This record gives sequence, C-alpha cells and structure tokens, in this order.
Amino acid sequence: MCGWLQRERDDVIAFLREENRVLKARLEGRRLRFDDDERRRLAELGHRVGRRLLADVATIVTPDTILRWHRELVARKWMYGGRGRPSGLQARIRALVIRMATENPTWGYTRIQGALKNLGHQVGRSTIARILKTAGIPPSRERPMTWRTFIRAHWPALLAADFFTTEVWTISGLRTYYTAFVIELHSRRVQILGSTPFPDDAFVVQAFRGLIGESEGSGSVDS
Repeated sequence: MCGWLQRERDDVIAFLREENRVLKARLEGRRLRFDDDERRRLAELGHRVGRRLLADVATIVTPDTILRWHRELVARKWMYGGRGRPSGLQARIRALVIRMATENPTWGYTRIQGALKNLGHQVGRSTIARILKTAGIPPSRERPMTWRTFIRAHWPALLAADFFTTEVWTISGLRTYYTAFVIELHSRRVQILGSTPFPDDAFVVQAFRGLIGESEGSGSVDS
C-alpha cells in the first residue's frame, strides 16, 4: 500500500513537472510576471521543499529566485509595523515632510507632496497635514519664517543699494557727485543707476525706475 501511494505521488510530480516544461516552452523565452500573492505562495511552498528538490521540480522560476522571495517575505515581516508602510520608511518620510516644511515655510501640502513624489514617495495631502499637525507645524500661511530662511529663499533676487561720492571739478568749483548703485548679492555684480550732485527724491525714483526697466541708460560692471 505504501509503495503504491509513493508511486502515485511520484507520477503526480512527474506530470506537473512535465506540464510546467510544456508551458515554459510555450512562452518562448518570455518572462512571466508574478504578483505579490503568487510570489508569496511559491516562496512558502518552495522553502518547505528545499533547494535540492526545487532543482528537480521548479521549471518556471529558478530555486534561487524562489528562496530569495522567501527571504524577502521574512524580512518584510520584521520591517512592517503592522499594516501600511515599513516603520523605517514611515520615519524617513516623516522626517522629510518636517524638514521640507521647516526649510521652506511657503510650501503647502501640495508642494510638499510633489517634492516627495520626485523622491519616489507617494504620500497623500491628508497624511502630510497629519504629520505636520503632530509635529506642531501650522499650515504654510500661518508658518513663521526666520530671517535666515527668508534670505536663503530669496537670495537670487536680493539686491543691496547705496551711494558712493566723487569729487568733481566744475566751472563753479569742486562739487560732490552722488552715484547710486546696486549689487546683486548672489553674483556680486554691480549695476550703476546714475550720478547727480542733487540726490533728491526725484533722482532716486528715476534711478530705480531704470533698474526695473521703466527707463534706459543704466550700465553695469563686475565687482
């Protein structure tokens, strides 16, 4: 009786093995794509069978691949803190969200969501809002901005303005001319706005109109 059952089992295994070979031949070299549930089932059974027997039985997937799936299954069990994302990944995403909101006070939930997507993380706006609320960080319109953060955020557009004086001999004698200039802080490029012996309000307004393109005649030099 035991011998008959063993032969029956061997015949079933031989049939399934040959069926797999036929199916694999029909694929003509094309790779099969397995979903997570299929990989899990093959990994659990393949681990019990063992590498030596898998080498005789497995034809669609190599024994190494099946055993690797099993190792990943075990690793995933320890990585996940219950359902959802791995706990380590949750901590990294939380840190990223807080850092983005802190370093970029004008960024709202959608902007942070887009930045996370560029890094390969799909995170919902409600999740971002919950993370920031838990961390005590208000929405962007209510978020305070430090002077350092403001400077860093607007650095390419910041200018410093001042006057320098030049003593010029004229027909009426020695006269002081006031030259208005600005310097781009990020490039250290200096732009001359104009020069006059009478630096009144009208001169300053006209000089800065020239700076924003409402007038012509200003020049620039590199410092």
